[in-house]
Amino acid sequence: MLRAFAALGFVAALAACEVAPPSAPAPNTPTASPASAPQSSRSAARSFVSVVQTLEPVAERECRARTQNVNCDFNIVVDDRPGQPANAYQTVDRQGRPIIAFTLPLIADARNADELAFVMGHEAAHHIAGHITRQQQNAVAGAVIFAGLATLSGGDASAVRTAQQLGAQVGARSYSKEFELEADALGTIITARAGYDPLRGAEFFTRIPDPGDKFLGTHPPNASRLDTVRRTAAGL
Repeated sequence: MLRAFAALGFVAALAACEVAPPSAPAPNTPTASPASAPQSSRSAARSFVSVVQTLEPVAERECRARTQNVNCDFNIVVDDRPGQPANAYQTVDRQGRPIIAFTLPLIADARNADELAFVMGHEAAHHIAGHITRQQQNAVAGAVIFAGLATLSGGDASAVRTAQQLGAQVGARSYSKEFELEADALGTIITARAGYDPLRGAEFFTRIPDPGDKFLGTHPPNASRLDTVRRTAAGL
């Protein structure tokens, strides 16, 4: 189902995957050819609706085949709040229904339907792999450990609270890179089984800024993500 963002209430969200923010070309880099330029607004909207109709049932089948007692009724929404960056993310509503949200700038910036399909498959994979729950568990564990260390070191109540907050942040980020690569691999499978080209879809990794390999960074290097897509596609 496709609906607008404003009517929904969210209770948890995975770290946002900013997949296609527009950026200026690097010096001495040739500009994109017309074939790889963003689609017109009308074409982008048609592509998005078509991708939702085609890929959503495939993602739901994969979800049911790979999980037990998990809500696989995906709700695809458009986050139309003003000022949002080009972004997509996965979350759940108050009833536990999985939601995949796209901002309008991401839909507008996509070069083709394959990119939209890959992003949707990637976000669906986050839910199928249970990444929100695992992220929350990591955050709780980090908060407990850091608070315990602060207590043992003689910290007062304020110091313990600060340690809990820091521990939760560290815990939530501890495996975020692994989660992204897992979602890239499963997203590749979902994209391909829906009839789209995951290799063409993952080309947005060549346009976005590379996060590098930062300590406790939330996203892995773009080269690692492209390699994951290529290896997974080759094995299909």
